[in-house]
Amino acid sequence: MTIEQRRSPRVESPNLLTYVCLDKDNNMVGQGMGRTLNVSEGGILLETHIAIDPEYVVLLDIAMEDDLMQFKGKIAHIKKREDGKFESGVAFISLDEEKTQFLKQYVAIFLAGEE
Repeated sequence: MTIEQRRSPRVESPNLLTYVCLDKDNNMVGQGMGRTLNVSEGGILLETHIAIDPEYVVLLDIAMEDDLMQFKGKIAHIKKREDGKFESGVAFISLDEEKTQFLKQYVAIFLAGEE
């Protein structure tokens, strides 16, 4: 039996996104495209073709339904899959009230659809 230890539920949500990596001085050091595998109020599981250095802050432009929102996050964990792609857990940082409410509503809609 697996016990859910997350603070908020995750919902499967394959959304395309672009990202920019920033170093500690806020200089852009990389960019790319990926997709979300799941989303919660606290973060996402991100699929990319290249590994993202956990030292970097990532700015994510995520398309969810008809909305485009930008989120800031830190890489919490990363693993390379057998197919060569990478899965990175991204924890959101610096969420304002608008983004927090957006995520709550987004997750609630998906959870309601699963019932």
